[in-house]
Amino acid sequence: MAFNPRKFIGEQTSKIKETVGSEANAVIGASGGVDSTTAAVLAHRALGAKLHAVFVDTGFMREREAENTAAVFRELDIKLEVVRAGDEFFAALKGVTEPEAKRKIIGERFIRVFEREAKRSHAEFLFQGTIAPDWIESGAGTRDRIKSHHNVGGLPEKMGLRLVEPLRDLYKDEVRLVARELGVPPAIFNRQPFPGPGLAVRVLGELSPERVAVCRRACAIAEEEIEAGAGRGEFERPWQYFAVLLPVRSVGVQGDARSYKETVVVRAVSCADAMTAQPSRFPPEFLERLSARIANELKDKINRVVFDCTFKPPGTIEWE
Repeated sequence: MAFNPRKFIGEQTSKIKETVGSEANAVIGASGGVDSTTAAVLAHRALGAKLHAVFVDTGFMREREAENTAAVFRELDIKLEVVRAGDEFFAALKGVTEPEAKRKIIGERFIRVFEREAKRSHAEFLFQGTIAPDWIESGAGTRDRIKSHHNVGGLPEKMGLRLVEPLRDLYKDEVRLVARELGVPPAIFNRQPFPGPGLAVRVLGELSPERVAVCRRACAIAEEEIEAGAGRGEFERPWQYFAVLLPVRSVGVQGDARSYKETVVVRAVSCADAMTAQPSRFPPEFLERLSARIANELKDKINRVVFDCTFKPPGTIEWE
């Protein structure tokens, strides 16, 4: 039987009202992505002003992420509180390089921030935009852990909030159908995915504000160039596309001088449900332009740009 987004919305709206009740308040973590935004609109339909949306700026967001998310939520008529917590997250992650450790620390920090915000709004429930691939890849029972999604495997054992995940059994294509039915702007439901831990899992190795800034700019360039190329009809727009900063230095030459700097990887894939993925195919001329722009704009920090042509499996879409 085909998925019916209208039926799903009706059932979940009733379920949310029953779960939260008429007196309790709730908070939701809003990242600006399709999953959390769809969950927020669905919860707001059920709870109205009793829902408090919170955007946590962890220091690992893309360029203008907080401002763009705030604008979308104003359009949706949902009040959004932006919490600047970058110093807190960087301090918690100082010296941490192992991917699973990063994800668990970020998940725990997220909850602590939400607990503080919940006290201010007297909330008892925490809504999240968790979807099926999140808990499948996070592992449980007989399932192997591929990577702990911060909103699943990264959750602390003890929380001061009751968790509600209305999209938990949906896949990304189904979430987009629900978003469209709810009136979420096309710029959101057609938006490419962005990992919950943000750039923290696109900067391999130790995290620092300086290295994250390099990845942030490289991601922005990759997004701008790929969207422009797709808009010109050079290729089909990928499902997801971004840049990764590697803690791998190589010898290069800049001007007449030797350089020894880090490496940027561009990753672009096509897929439907995030469970499998194929590398996108770009014309050589486009890859040359993209590589040259990243290398030129970030020449003080990197000296090499490579393209990731790995399928999923064996590689995941994100690098960590």
